[in-house]
Amino acid sequence: MNYNNKKFRSIQNSENGETSKETVFEYKQTGNILTSTYKGGKIVQGHLIGLVDEIGTIKMSYHQINTKGELMTGVCSSKPEILATGKIRLYESWKWTSGDKSEGNSILEEL
Repeated sequence: MNYNNKKFRSIQNSENGETSKETVFEYKQTGNILTSTYKGGKIVQGHLIGLVDEIGTIKMSYHQINTKGELMTGVCSSKPEILATGKIRLYESWKWTSGDKSEGNSILEEL
C-alpha cells in the first residue's frame, strides 16, 4: 500500500487526543518511509515519520505544537481498511510520550 500524496482527516478521536475533524494530514511516502505534515483544530503544526509494512500498517512517531503553545509528542500504530469507495480508513492506537502519557484511539479517513 502506498500513501504518497494522500490526504486524511480525523473523523474520531479519544477525548485526551488533540486531532479533530478540522485536522488534515498530508502524507508522503518513499519506499516504506512515510512522512506527514498536519494542522487544524487544536493543532497549529504537526509532523510525523513512520514505517509502512507490506500490508499497509504504519508504525510512527509524531510531534506537534498545539494552540496552547505546548510541544506534544507521541507514538502511534495505524491499521488500514479499504472502503467500498476505494478510499482508505486508518484505525489508530496512540500514546502520548509527553504530558500525561495517556493512550487513545482515533480514526482517519482519506479525503
